[in-house]
Amino acid sequence: MTTADQQALIDALSAEYSAVYAYGVIAAYANHDRDKVVAEFTAAHRARRDATIDALKASGATVPEPAAAYTAPFPVNDPIPAAKLAVTVESDTAACWRAVVERAGDPGLRRTGIDALTECAARLATWQSILGATPVTIAFPGQA
Repeated sequence: MTTADQQALIDALSAEYSAVYAYGVIAAYANHDRDKVVAEFTAAHRARRDATIDALKASGATVPEPAAAYTAPFPVNDPIPAAKLAVTVESDTAACWRAVVERAGDPGLRRTGIDALTECAARLATWQSILGATPVTIAFPGQA
């Protein structure tokens, strides 16, 4: 794994750290009808975080620690902002995994990026649907 591959993974790991933290906030304020979805999506981000840490360690890279706390881009105090935060989280993680796909020289790492990007896009579509957005999907997830 090249230094560029490692940096792409470190950037994606940072997004996953933030996502796991944000889903704690989302869980606190989301509509309780969404508890199963929130738990599933939190677990997915934890699993992706852990796999990314393992890949970085295997490559010999120094794995950064998560921040002590992360700041939401807007106040989250009821179910609608919680769902909007989830949209932001999935959009941000999709952008980082898209960058892995674009920057990685290793085919296996690009495959990992594609898988992660696809998962983010599916979760993003779920939250967009919950919010009543149309369309619920975009042509190129992770693209600003």
